[in-house]
Amino acid sequence: MSKVSPKKHLGQHFLVDQNIARKIVEQLTLPGGVPDVLEIGPGMGVLTQYLLQHKEYRTTVVDIDRESIAYLKEHFPALQDRIISADFLKTDLSQLFPGKFAVIGNFPYNISSQIFFKVLEHRDVVPEVVCMIQKEVAERLAAPPGSKVYGILSVLLQTFYTIDYKFTVHEHVFHPPPKVKSGVISLVRNGRESLPCDEKLFFSVVKLSFGTRRKTLRNCLKTYNLPPEVAALPVFDKRAEQLSVEDFIQLTQLIEQNM
Repeated sequence: MSKVSPKKHLGQHFLVDQNIARKIVEQLTLPGGVPDVLEIGPGMGVLTQYLLQHKEYRTTVVDIDRESIAYLKEHFPALQDRIISADFLKTDLSQLFPGKFAVIGNFPYNISSQIFFKVLEHRDVVPEVVCMIQKEVAERLAAPPGSKVYGILSVLLQTFYTIDYKFTVHEHVFHPPPKVKSGVISLVRNGRESLPCDEKLFFSVVKLSFGTRRKTLRNCLKTYNLPPEVAALPVFDKRAEQLSVEDFIQLTQLIEQNM
């Protein structure tokens, strides 16, 4: 098999620039010496080849595209039984890895948010993520409070990860070229092991708070039917993008105490 044809329905845009591929792999730090690395959507292995140069890594790849799987089996015999033909979003990761593992990949734009939500679910075993995604999404995830692009995933991911925007990748280094620029970011697990509030409620509060960006928290969080004296507190005059992770934790604690 010579090449894999990119499939629009899978959101495939194959990176063809070797220097950028090498640079992406170089962003991995593997905190704590974790040897396992999972690459999502390897395509024709442009990142895979540089991962395999690191003998200290134990690289596994997962791809939903059978054509890519066949190509990888033919061209990367060193991977042997670590080429997984599956949908990452439906994969039982505990079956693949007994312990911790880092995640890397050129994520398909159309499922990048779903990938991050799955990472959040497995945050205790995923100490690091290095990925290339749509530039505006990358900027949003790394945005600080007060930014116009700071949003739900910014808060939820920054609760458990330190996020760094690494560099921008232009359209012309892909086949086929996407219509937008890409950004490479890294997420490294921070020291927060658990939340001092109900986690499900925290996620709900964050999502509801950003439900209507222009509205104050008082309007966005009406569903909690808070006592008038609580709803009158100054924090409810703010909009969601003004709150830091710590502010959202305190807000959740306040709601929890008054529900």
